[in-house]
Amino acid sequence: MTTQSSFQFKEGSDVFTPKDLVELARPGTGVANHAGDLVLVPVSKYSFEDKENHKTIYIAPLESTVKPFELPLAKGGEAFWLTGNTIAHEKTRHLISIDVVYHPVTENSAGILHTDSPVLLGSFPTSSATNFRYSTDGFLVFSDSVYADGNLTTVKEQDEAWENRGTSALVYDHTYERHWDHWVLPKSQALFSVRLTQGPDHKWSFGSEFVNLLAGTSHSSPVEPFGGTDDFDVSKQTVIYTTLDPALSPAWHTKQNVYIVDVAGGSKPRELTSSALKGQTHSPILNENADKAAWLELDKDGYESDRAKIIIYDLKKDVRFTLTQKWDRSPDSLAFSKEGEYIYFTAGDHAKVKVFVLPIPATPQKSTTDPDLSPKYLTPVPIVKDGASSGLQTLYNGRVLISKSSFTSPNDVFLVRGLDDLQMQIAQAEGAAKFTGKVEQITNLTDLGEKKLSKGEEFWFKGAEDIDMEGEKKAHPVVLLIHGGPQSAWEDQWSTRWNPNAINPTGSSTFGQAFTDAISGDWGGKPFVDLQKGWKHVLDTYPEIDTDRAVAAGASWGGYAINWIQGHPEYNFGFKALVCHDGVFHTTYTGYATEELFFFNQDWHGRPWEKEAKELAEKYNPSNFVDKWSTPQLWIHGSKDYRLPETEGIGAFHAHQQCVIPLDYGI
Repeated sequence: MTTQSSFQFKEGSDVFTPKDLVELARPGTGVANHAGDLVLVPVSKYSFEDKENHKTIYIAPLESTVKPFELPLAKGGEAFWLTGNTIAHEKTRHLISIDVVYHPVTENSAGILHTDSPVLLGSFPTSSATNFRYSTDGFLVFSDSVYADGNLTTVKEQDEAWENRGTSALVYDHTYERHWDHWVLPKSQALFSVRLTQGPDHKWSFGSEFVNLLAGTSHSSPVEPFGGTDDFDVSKQTVIYTTLDPALSPAWHTKQNVYIVDVAGGSKPRELTSSALKGQTHSPILNENADKAAWLELDKDGYESDRAKIIIYDLKKDVRFTLTQKWDRSPDSLAFSKEGEYIYFTAGDHAKVKVFVLPIPATPQKSTTDPDLSPKYLTPVPIVKDGASSGLQTLYNGRVLISKSSFTSPNDVFLVRGLDDLQMQIAQAEGAAKFTGKVEQITNLTDLGEKKLSKGEEFWFKGAEDIDMEGEKKAHPVVLLIHGGPQSAWEDQWSTRWNPNAINPTGSSTFGQAFTDAISGDWGGKPFVDLQKGWKHVLDTYPEIDTDRAVAAGASWGGYAINWIQGHPEYNFGFKALVCHDGVFHTTYTGYATEELFFFNQDWHGRPWEKEAKELAEKYNPSNFVDKWSTPQLWIHGSKDYRLPETEGIGAFHAHQQCVIPLDYGI
């Protein structure tokens, strides 16, 4: 066995190390108060010294240079706005209020920002209440996990009964039995409301009745595993939410419906979506007057990467219409303007997550998926074009709040100004309008100092079927990172996991729906033509890359790609080593063992025993090419990635071991 020298990461005042990445503050998305003069930003920061993740919030004025005020959250929990100067903080079942005192800058004094002592408002029956939204009409809406009776006050008793049931066996007669990273247990998500009002004396009153807004419906919202406050919205008197269709199996259906319900409960939720078989719905919202709703809707059931379209629903006229039927991008978050005449949204476009705006046309006479619209309603106007925008929030006086990250920096809060002028442009002309306002950075929560990161260089090349491809360039040595999904993209945004400049091959999102769809049934085809051409372009264009220190790595579909490259030396990548993280080794086995069955059924054109799917799975099965394996490879596989059981990694490792590949790591 070759003796290995000890390995140590290079460190220095100008070197950004993996330790720096882990310890760097992780800002969430900023949220402004209703008045739009203060913003709250949650931040977490891991410490190697005490091996804990510390949570805090920062409060900053939007129209001042006053330094943000830090408010540590000793026991974690969530913080959110109640009024223009009152923050609520939930921790260990208790809800407390904290008044923010802000004295603006004047001629005689600098601005001052501080908080008063916290006041206990009340308590929740459980310690798992989350996803808080406050209605200005005096209701707090949140989500929590409950048993079949839907009663929040019996959860503790039923938890104890479950733990003492006398067996560790779990019994299932339908899917899911496990999902994402957990085994499915008897509880599900529900939305609750509780009275929370402030009297004339400014004292708060917290109600004792927790109303299950989904009682008797079989609905579960937010939608697991990733649903949160973006799965529902609250107006003064109503709540709009999305939920998986309870009549269909979630393992091979993705159909979601949108409902509206009275915030006080007492009425049955009313469905706003059509009864036809469709796909997922996301980001349901209400305008200020609660007379219009909007959400994102995918056409195809069973395909979570179909194009998302903006749906507008006129609640007074009971008419629903599609706004972006002819736009070949997928919005991912929505916000009505304060006046309700425009809709702002984020959407991926060429590996950036940009901010756009569209005017809302007059409601048609009847519901339609393809209304006859004039040009100004068809082409979204871009506002923020770089990085990755999130946390979109419209404010008064022609402003929008966003949080934005990039390859080189985590989230910070930005304020977009001058949108009144843009809206006037759009209203007065049928031609192309152009944003001429300002995008101003409000916070700087993660200054890297001397440890600046390269922004990289965008490059394009001809890929499979002569389609223009996009990637990024960095210097030697080099790792070709292959993204998962496969319907996703390496975007210009910060990540504490993968944060690369890399190639986006066929199947990637943000380049048009046809490009995304083209990987379906072709996992081992066009994407690898793209990767070969992209890799050749990089080596031909940048001779400073050391090919003797070139490796490739990928996770999920990217892990499949690594296993596929391992068995296809004719691609001539020349990698000296490969790294597979939670990848596919045997495609047919994946079709049976994965928990989200709709994924395989969509991408392989059927269920694993059906003719076309079976033939495609065999054609593009990495395990069929083990006899050609010859490159040293590392497998990393977690036991809680239930889309790809750990036996995928174990099986590939066993095959590799028996190939007797020399483990020469002197690269």
